[in-house]
Amino acid sequence: MKNILLLLALCLIICCKPNTIIQNNFKKDVSFLASDELEGRQTGTKGEKAAAAYIEKRFKELKLLPKGTNGFLQSFTFKPKTNPHEEVKFDVNGDGTITGNNVIGYLDNNVENTIIIGAHYDHLGFGGEGSLYRDSIKAVHNGADDNASGIAILLHLAARLKQKNTNNNYLFMAFSGEEMGLLGSNYFVKNPTINTKKVSYMINMDMVGRLKQDSALAVYGTGTSPIFKQTLKSNNNNFKLIEQESGVGPSDHTSFYLADLPVLHFFTGQHEDYHKPGDDAEKLNYDGMETISNYIFNIISDLNDNEKLVFTKTKNEGKNTPRFKVGLGVIPDYMFDGKGMRIDGISEEKPAQKAGLQKGDIVLKLGDSLIVNMMSYMRALSVFKKGDKSIVVVKRNQEKIEKEIQF
Repeated sequence: MKNILLLLALCLIICCKPNTIIQNNFKKDVSFLASDELEGRQTGTKGEKAAAAYIEKRFKELKLLPKGTNGFLQSFTFKPKTNPHEEVKFDVNGDGTITGNNVIGYLDNNVENTIIIGAHYDHLGFGGEGSLYRDSIKAVHNGADDNASGIAILLHLAARLKQKNTNNNYLFMAFSGEEMGLLGSNYFVKNPTINTKKVSYMINMDMVGRLKQDSALAVYGTGTSPIFKQTLKSNNNNFKLIEQESGVGPSDHTSFYLADLPVLHFFTGQHEDYHKPGDDAEKLNYDGMETISNYIFNIISDLNDNEKLVFTKTKNEGKNTPRFKVGLGVIPDYMFDGKGMRIDGISEEKPAQKAGLQKGDIVLKLGDSLIVNMMSYMRALSVFKKGDKSIVVVKRNQEKIEKEIQF
């Protein structure tokens, strides 16, 4: 009887150990990537290289195959943009001033099609132009939510997908250069290390670490394949889903959508620590991250028996996405699913602040254009140049307010 009990206990330990390791790694992965020692993981710095080395080590632990151009790494060299509205030019001769690294691992199930699962790992270093921190003292921007959280879920999925859902291969990609303009994902799409014609779809996670009490989860790209909406709905038991059909958004999935691939992008929303030094590991909702990871795993499982997914373009988008000569100086609330564009934050000394706009205002009209969603806001903004004056109409509480704004 004693031997039987010992055998049962041993079996229980063996069965439970992998799950325990996977669950515990959320906090471990985030805590390392978002530590002060990595100095904010800005592309091209020692901190970014240390983060890449850590992710490579984790890929090796998970027994993924290297799928970069130099082992797990895919390096890309570029010169920083002097004009924020121009397209970055990659330097194939290696004479550029900054070199970043994508980290790419492959789970080969010896089948025809592949699913790409991605998240960026770079952040803002000590701040710079992307920072919303206005103190004169330099401070490390650790980027726990943005985007150590996405990398932690990517690694969790890599562990869970081994020997499961084997009708597809899986390419796990940790992108660099996202904060500088989706550079790593853009470079991969132009220089893929696999046959992208055999890619069924791409999943992206960016800022998935702060699931709130209302369990709101934004999912972009729901219109990029006909099967997505039903799949998301049928597997959802936990979230208030905020669905955006668009394949274009402020993260790396956009690069793949513009290459005519179906995409899904997961996002738990912005917060007071966005692009500030306060985005630290202890503030994340690790139980929420596990719930999101399980949801994505269930979606992948549901789609496992499907052949390569059909791609569909979403309305009014594509390679003609509006380009801007000026900015309003606001952070849009990407979780807002009402009419208009709700402001989630105001940058200091920018047109919006000078005009008296406030966090929580909903932009309903800009110039002659009615604002019904993010895309209409982007199109309206794209017609202005520096020095232009216009009228902006916002809804504040239940009141409509008209303000003059100068760009």
